[in-house]
Amino acid sequence: MREYAMRELEYWNDRIEELVLKAGLDCFEQYFEIVSYEDMLCYSAYVGMPSHYPHWSYGKCYERQKSFYQYNLAGLPYEMVINSDPCIAYLMRDNTLLLQILTIAHVYGHNDFFKNNRIFKRDTYPERTVEMFKTHANRVRQYNNDPSIGAEKVERILDAAHALRFQVCRHGEGRLPDRKQLAAEAAVTVPERLQEDLLAFLAERSPLLAEWERDLITIVREETLYFIPQMETKIMNEGWASYWHYQLLNQLELPQGLQLEFLQRHNLVIRPHEGRINPYFVGFKMFEYLAKQPGGAAKIKEVRAEERDQSFLRRYLNQELCEQLYLFSYAVDGEDIVVDEVADEEGWRKVRDTLAASVGLGVIPVIRPVSVEQGTLVLEHVYDGRELELNYAKETLKYVAELWGAKVELRTQIAGQAKLLICTADKLVSLQDTGTC
Repeated sequence: MREYAMRELEYWNDRIEELVLKAGLDCFEQYFEIVSYEDMLCYSAYVGMPSHYPHWSYGKCYERQKSFYQYNLAGLPYEMVINSDPCIAYLMRDNTLLLQILTIAHVYGHNDFFKNNRIFKRDTYPERTVEMFKTHANRVRQYNNDPSIGAEKVERILDAAHALRFQVCRHGEGRLPDRKQLAAEAAVTVPERLQEDLLAFLAERSPLLAEWERDLITIVREETLYFIPQMETKIMNEGWASYWHYQLLNQLELPQGLQLEFLQRHNLVIRPHEGRINPYFVGFKMFEYLAKQPGGAAKIKEVRAEERDQSFLRRYLNQELCEQLYLFSYAVDGEDIVVDEVADEEGWRKVRDTLAASVGLGVIPVIRPVSVEQGTLVLEHVYDGRELELNYAKETLKYVAELWGAKVELRTQIAGQAKLLICTADKLVSLQDTGTC
């Protein structure tokens, strides 16, 4: 620990908890763990979880973050908090006292958001979170240690599942059915339940996978479903936590020696970033703006409970806010990048819609299983005006073929022309024209 003592953190946490209750925030029981920077690197690589299944990608993430940190190319997060009940957060031991206080307040904002936002309430089970990740880790390690399976075969399936992990049900719980439902769907090639869930379709319907392989795909899918609400509410979640750490610390009547650092740290968190969107900045400014409107205190809690980033931006990012945030959109024109819209009276709606379309899972194309024709799995790209990046699509299609075990076809659209990407069982990929759309 630095020069402050644990009792000081307990004192400030108690004061913040009093203000949290007074503000009407509704949180899970909160646990904090004081960790070293090495621990924070490990938790960061394992997406905050105390336990996680082994895979080379997590080791790669750890080494990358460690190198960036040691060479002062990037810092570490001030805090890390996971959606669990009780809620678990990590505080880095080397942080200053003020930074710990700000982080504690920020965590309570996240905690309230986790507990009350409808997407988290519907799609996650926080009371089971830690146990779920621990159980998954144990199952994967058992497969690694099984002489008939081994780490190499496990890695092959996990690599493919990771490449396809976001091709899951994006709306609704997306939980796997019971045996009765599976029996009723047996005669249907692609049941309605699986039409928006390619990973579940492969886990259930691939003709060649062993049970342990299906289990690995299911593990990746279940963990992805846990993280999707966080991806879909990044701007709101960070904005809400930033709004409340600012409100709470202003009510704490901090000693003069901490006040200047508070302002500096807060401005570092919510400052705009050059060339990209800072979700803390956009979310904080939007909640701050809404809180100043009539009925603002109740309104922001209603917004926090009901919206996700896309709907939040479309409903509440108005012209005034677009101008305050200096938002604009840009496009590629030949070899140049040009500004095509600015947040003025005519262009702010396009700027808003462009931003809303690029948050959360909006940047990830939707690939649907359509049919199985003589053993060939036929997929469809849900075209929304944005074309697939072909090199990426070809490599990803190989992973689908890896899990399907036979030929795979993907229908898409490029430059107004219908195209068909074909991947054979031997992982040879070709592109064919199929007509005009």
